[in-house]
Amino acid sequence: MPVYIYVILAVGWFLWFLPFPLKRWNRTKPQARDNRSRWGLLLQTIAYILLWQGHFWTTSPALWRTIACAVLLAIAALLSWTATNALGRHLRFDAAVTADHELIRTGPYAIIRHPIYASMLAILLGTGVVLTPRILFIPAIILFLIGTEIRVQIEDKILASHFGDEFHRYRHHASAYIPFIR
Repeated sequence: MPVYIYVILAVGWFLWFLPFPLKRWNRTKPQARDNRSRWGLLLQTIAYILLWQGHFWTTSPALWRTIACAVLLAIAALLSWTATNALGRHLRFDAAVTADHELIRTGPYAIIRHPIYASMLAILLGTGVVLTPRILFIPAIILFLIGTEIRVQIEDKILASHFGDEFHRYRHHASAYIPFIR
């Protein structure tokens, strides 16, 4: 594996991850929380682990794979930065809302309801396209999508119970985490 691939991956992952520790996570006691979303997080984590299980250091990806990797990692970083900025004080680790919670519909939230999950999908795809053999990449994608669907369903349920019709109108307008797919 050429060194520049490792550099692209390291820079991409770093730029994707950086806004999370820079932002202040909301640690106030939520009005409603559902820890079942952590099962989705577990599946997403297993998907990321699968990406690194092949003998990637012995291969050299095609140029198109390297370009796809760089583009997907750039999209992931852009989404993580813009989503955390738009969320502001509502950034939380768990699926939860506080009494003063606002429904964010600016930045990437104008198009997709869960842009952080979209960024996580982009980083998974960007990494997998250069590192992972198909026999591991396809199951990783499937596990990630199942885990993300668990998290989306739980978060949407919490938001719907808190915001009612306002959230239902927003849900009808904005895709979950893949633009134009409802």
